[in-house]
Amino acid sequence: MRNARWAAAAAGVVLLVAGCSGAKDDKSGASRSGSSAAPAGGGGSLDAAAATKQIVEAAAAAGFTGEPSGGIPASLERCGVSWQADVKKAADPQKSYAGTLAALKKGGWKQARELKQQGSVITSLEKSGWTLRAIYHDRAESFLAISFDATDNSAECENAFAEELAKKPS
Repeated sequence: MRNARWAAAAAGVVLLVAGCSGAKDDKSGASRSGSSAAPAGGGGSLDAAAATKQIVEAAAAAGFTGEPSGGIPASLERCGVSWQADVKKAADPQKSYAGTLAALKKGGWKQARELKQQGSVITSLEKSGWTLRAIYHDRAESFLAISFDATDNSAECENAFAEELAKKPS
């Protein structure tokens, strides 16, 4: 399931970078360091390690603990990070989600879009050539998930995502 989730996120990034997606529908959060490599080409000082650090620090300050979501192919670790909040340990997950977003914005992430639909909120933030999607998904107490996924929007990473998606069976 993690690989399918990452493939779906990667497909969204490829469409976003290529300019083919609906701008009002893209949202997501981010967090998980796969690599401390130099920036993949996003044009700023942000790389996967720095993006992860910013997500983890913002989430921790807002009351979350969590862990990398996993499932990111090694070839994409420099281009994206994924971090899952442990919602069971948060006193107020909705407040912690909002607090994490506020801390990220104070850290220079700019909100691009937000989509609210049927118990879900997906907020897209941008910084230094990266897009972060913060996802809050609540299904009437039967399911609550909060994640933060960030991707480098450089041409190098766009190509890496496309190559990885081409390896997956349809």
